[in-house]
Amino acid sequence: MKKTLLGIRALMSAPTANPGLVKAQFTALARQLPMMYFILLINTLMMAGTHFAVAPLWLVLYCPLIMTVFGVIRAADWIRTRKRTLSTAQMLTALKRTNMLAPFVAIGFTAWSLALFPYGDSYTKSYVAFYMAITVIGCIFCMMHLLPSALITTAVVNTAFVVFFASTNIITFVATAIDVLLVSIAMLVILKSQYTDFTQLVNMQAQTAKLSEENLHLANQDSLTGLANRRQFFSRLDTLLASASEQEVRLAVGLLDLDGFKPVNDLYGHSVGDRLLCQVGQRLTGLLDEDVHLARLGGDEFSLIITQAMSDDELRAFGEKICANMREPFLLVDIPIQISASLGIATFPDQASSATQVYEYADYALYQSKRQRPGTVCLFSAEHRQQLNRDGLTEQALRRADLESEFHVVFQPIVDIHTEQTIAFEALARWQSPELGNVPPGQFIPIAERVGMVNRLTLPLLSKALDTAASWPAGMRLSFNLSAHDLGSEDAAQQVVELIKSSRFDPACLDLEITETAVIQDLPQTQRAISRFRDLGCGISLDDFGTGYSSLSQIHALSLTKLKVDRTFVTHIDLDPASFKIVKSLIALCQDMQLECIVEGVETAAELGALKNLGCTRAQGYLFSKPMRASDISAWLEAEQMAKVQAV
Repeated sequence: MKKTLLGIRALMSAPTANPGLVKAQFTALARQLPMMYFILLINTLMMAGTHFAVAPLWLVLYCPLIMTVFGVIRAADWIRTRKRTLSTAQMLTALKRTNMLAPFVAIGFTAWSLALFPYGDSYTKSYVAFYMAITVIGCIFCMMHLLPSALITTAVVNTAFVVFFASTNIITFVATAIDVLLVSIAMLVILKSQYTDFTQLVNMQAQTAKLSEENLHLANQDSLTGLANRRQFFSRLDTLLASASEQEVRLAVGLLDLDGFKPVNDLYGHSVGDRLLCQVGQRLTGLLDEDVHLARLGGDEFSLIITQAMSDDELRAFGEKICANMREPFLLVDIPIQISASLGIATFPDQASSATQVYEYADYALYQSKRQRPGTVCLFSAEHRQQLNRDGLTEQALRRADLESEFHVVFQPIVDIHTEQTIAFEALARWQSPELGNVPPGQFIPIAERVGMVNRLTLPLLSKALDTAASWPAGMRLSFNLSAHDLGSEDAAQQVVELIKSSRFDPACLDLEITETAVIQDLPQTQRAISRFRDLGCGISLDDFGTGYSSLSQIHALSLTKLKVDRTFVTHIDLDPASFKIVKSLIALCQDMQLECIVEGVETAAELGALKNLGCTRAQGYLFSKPMRASDISAWLEAEQMAKVQAV
């Protein structure tokens, strides 16, 4: 019984807990109730007209006038709501008001109709019955989307109709009452069914909209960190750029890339790597305010859209603050994990004029940061734009270049610093472009690496280096640099192997130099490639050691024969205690691991003296010789032999 009463109460009340249904009901009623009042008032005036000559004046004039004024006011009120934007609460109030007025309106019109019945002949009396029956049907269907009002109107009008006309004892009116009763029952069944279908449709639309909103949210959210993803970043960037352009304000885009993330991922596993990315996202979120929009673009790359107008100095300070916070340890495993982050920033509209351009400029600034000063911020500048234009010209010329004729190798001696004798030469690439002239390797090699062309240079340059080295004295070694692309696939490594096999140079005197970047990118593949080279008898050198993020465990996993200490640690080693200690540690590491140590970039006698004191035995640099052409090597070696003989 209690459940039945609760069900009836819920049926007869406005849907306060369903905003979607409230809006749908209100929209339907705002469209249909003016029509209901029009039908009701026209029929009422016609009814009053048919009884004007036989009924009292108050029944045929004053009552219809009051009902007309009321109906016009209510119809006009509903028509006005179509042009206004109402809140859900205001719509709900309007529905409750309609539910409250429905019984009074039904009672008023019913009482007025029945009060006219005693007047006139049988035709006018029949018209009263017809007026009540047909008018209530029109009103009920106009209110069908607000079930309580429709049910109340049906109950009041039809109950009064059936009881009144059944009690007249006039067979025609009794039959009419029975017909109306049956029609009322059928209408209630249809009304309830239609309202249920209407409610279900509204709920389904609400669920569909909710699912669509959730799917849109998921499509724009990074599933790992919960941050905005790449799609939302570019969509938001377009919107914010349009706003910034309209308001003529400055906007900045930053791209942040983690330094040292891959070694963490390889050493501790992907689960720890994922947790690290989540913590990076949380730390960045804590650093930023509402003027900065953060997103994860993928991998270990994040993006920032800075809507607050900042000067260049403020942007640099902002970037340094982020980079400094990224250098703070992350607590994920038993020991703190320390990484860093490089940040590139570009501004709109002073540097870039579109979303594509500001993103590309920020990416270029990030590239410069990682290349020159990893772990710091780089702000895109006019000089960078000029360099980018030069890089574009260089890239196009590189794509069109005849690799065989335009590229050649030069050779820099590697010296035993105790005997002052050359023990090896490092082959270095040079490019003489017919379009651009002499292009420095520091300019074309990074571009070749970035566009994936560096492996196309390897084979022709290695072939030329091997041909030259085949004529050297027995035992003279050749050192040649391989790129990460040369080690990154089985096919590329096999091509290098086949070229070495087919050459006239002894593979046992060949040292192949690899970078830490190649090791970090794919350690298992690097191990397989090195294994092939070692099977030929080649030596393996790790180039620029100390500037990357490879761990000792990774170095130990490789079949290395040499480590090359980067020139950044050698410059002013005689004056910089920190550099002195670093090189001392690296030399000791090589001795412990039974690896030969070669120090690059020696340019002064003082630096050489410091290296001798540390026990270094192999070095190269401008102090000994600049890179020389192949045709100058014989003369160089002969001069060394003569100097040796004279010294004896």
